[in-house]
Amino acid sequence: MDDREAGRQVARGITNAARRAGNDKGLSIDGNGGLRNSRADPRSAAQPAGSEVKLSRLKALPRRFYNRDPRRVARDLLGKVLVRVVKRRGGEAMLAGRIVEVEVYLGADDAAAHSAAGKTARNAVLFGPPGHAYVYFIYGNHFCFNVSCMPEGDAGCVLIRALEPVAGIEEMARNRGLVVAASEGRAAKLRLLTSGPGRLCQALGITRPHDNGKDLTSRQSDLWIGDDQFKPGEIATTARIGITRAAEQPLRYVIAQSPFVSGNLRIPKAGAGRHR
Repeated sequence: MDDREAGRQVARGITNAARRAGNDKGLSIDGNGGLRNSRADPRSAAQPAGSEVKLSRLKALPRRFYNRDPRRVARDLLGKVLVRVVKRRGGEAMLAGRIVEVEVYLGADDAAAHSAAGKTARNAVLFGPPGHAYVYFIYGNHFCFNVSCMPEGDAGCVLIRALEPVAGIEEMARNRGLVVAASEGRAAKLRLLTSGPGRLCQALGITRPHDNGKDLTSRQSDLWIGDDQFKPGEIATTARIGITRAAEQPLRYVIAQSPFVSGNLRIPKAGAGRHR
């Protein structure tokens, strides 16, 4: 199966999931992009920490931000906001999530990196200018979204593993085929939307045919990363997860107290691997 056909299949799956979630009544998006149940007391659903985002004030990260060692880029990406712009009749909407978990893939010296074997048609974005989307299809059922780093010609990237949903939550839920009720534990339920690389791509409608190679440094793009000066606080470093090669390398970075991190946080004992 080629990437184009894979993209069509995933897109059909998203559409069908949205139809199945059509019974999600009484939910709407408030002025800040948060979830609201029109039949419930608005005070009953607490906002998760750090979710307040003024999308109009976001500044797209410049290309020089990504033109560095991906280990530095990864740590600095925590707390930034990934934005998907959805065109609609009469305007546009934004789906957005705050980045809470990332992994680094280095290049020729990293056996787990797609670029380890050199430049190919599939991974060419990694060898191009920094600040572009590298999207690939994995396990035959979902996409993963990465950001290219390093100067052109040198491969390196950061995989976005988890987001805290902050805007367009109702549409993210439809894309995931889920019903998000304000009466349930908010963080626990919202975690199902964008906790994990496959989930976040489905929630934001990110696919290889549509998004691979996109410039993430411009607000004119329908996929970009912005900064609202949010400070993530404590950051934990762990080994990468979900891989078999070079799995022991400490190249996974997370916002330590975020309930939206995927998998097992596995923070080292005695404070090792923790920093601000």
